[in-house]
Amino acid sequence: MQEKTMVNDILSAEKSDLTFYANMISECQNQQLRSAVQQIRNNCENSQYELFKIAQSKGYYKPAEQADNQQIQQVKSQLQG
Repeated sequence: MQEKTMVNDILSAEKSDLTFYANMISECQNQQLRSAVQQIRNNCENSQYELFKIAQSKGYYKPAEQADNQQIQQVKSQLQG
């Protein structure tokens, strides 16, 4: 398996994990458990970001182009509704 494939697979898995943690946090009643999961999520976010920077520097991952002001305003108005 090539390095690029492995990096992209791990990035994808970490994104999935972050979604899982967000759902768990939003539904958790126990404050101690909620705090523990938040810490795990924070660590996962940091790990994902570090891997993203590596992938981007090697040309493995290319984020979408930056939105212009008109596109930003359009999304804001849609969300505010």
